[in-house]
Amino acid sequence: MSDSDVTSHGAEGERPGRQALTGQGTGRRRRRGRRGEQPVVPEARFSSYYGRPVLNKPTWEPLDIAGYLYLGGLAGASSLLAAGAHLGGRTSLARVTKLGAFGAISVSLGALVHDLGRPARFVNMLRIFKPTSPMNLGSWLLAAYAPLTSVAAATDVTGRLPRAGTAATAGAAVLAPAVATYTAVLLSDTAVPSWHEAYRQLPFVFAGSAATAGAGLALAAADPAETRPARRLAALGAVLELGCAQLMKRRIGLAAEPFEQGRPHRLMRIAELLTTGGALLAWRSGGRNRAVPAVAGAALLTGSAALRFAVFHAGVASAEDPRYTVLPQRERLEERTRSGGAGRHGEQPQA
Repeated sequence: MSDSDVTSHGAEGERPGRQALTGQGTGRRRRRGRRGEQPVVPEARFSSYYGRPVLNKPTWEPLDIAGYLYLGGLAGASSLLAAGAHLGGRTSLARVTKLGAFGAISVSLGALVHDLGRPARFVNMLRIFKPTSPMNLGSWLLAAYAPLTSVAAATDVTGRLPRAGTAATAGAAVLAPAVATYTAVLLSDTAVPSWHEAYRQLPFVFAGSAATAGAGLALAAADPAETRPARRLAALGAVLELGCAQLMKRRIGLAAEPFEQGRPHRLMRIAELLTTGGALLAWRSGGRNRAVPAVAGAALLTGSAALRFAVFHAGVASAEDPRYTVLPQRERLEERTRSGGAGRHGEQPQA
């Protein structure tokens, strides 16, 4: 090649895009098979345009929203226990659980409003009624439930208007299962992978977690002679919570990975240990000894809180990593393609 063949745009007749050298630093073309050769194609990584995540991760404050999830469950289970204790004449258990339901839902609402920024945003959600929106239905549910718990607690403490107190206790108990579990529907309705994929199991996990929390409060504060219903609820809740949590992690596939890593994994282990230990202690805590029920109650309350925080942090972690969004979508697309292809050719699906 002569000097005249070289122009300001490169060598005439050459195609730099096809013949560009790929060596690092030396400028020499590497021969195929030479030892120490570096791969030209980089390892595949899951990313998105401009390094932005596929999903915007939740911007909720962990203490506010995870606390809101936990306290709502505690309030709902406490209202159920309060109604049973009220009917059964267990005055100590009824008072503790009525006060517990009122206190828990009040703090829960406070945490929600704090995360929203100002109370007007919560009030604005009550301007319409939209059955297809879990957030809107949840707002109406809380707006109806919270006043009932306040009336039930106030009438029990003051001894006035007993009929109104009975009606409020019954009304709160009717709404209590929804209060304890609607937050699971709220999370599952988002696009966050570890929440959305668990839409079948998460309500049952939250129901069990709420039961252990409510039972824990009763065991820690009520007269031990009246806590037999709480001990039974603790055992039932522990089985439901731990069993459904394990089923959830098996059923949601790749989206279960965040539950087995980092902070969510540690919190899940704490929840499993404390819930199991608290339920066993509660089952054996009959009699008038206050120490054992108090320890069992504290373990159950803490274990329930750890599970709610584990679910919250696992969801945030799954939203941060594009793998948990992209791979399940690809698998579903491939499955639909295979099913569609079999249908077009008239083939029957194999069992």
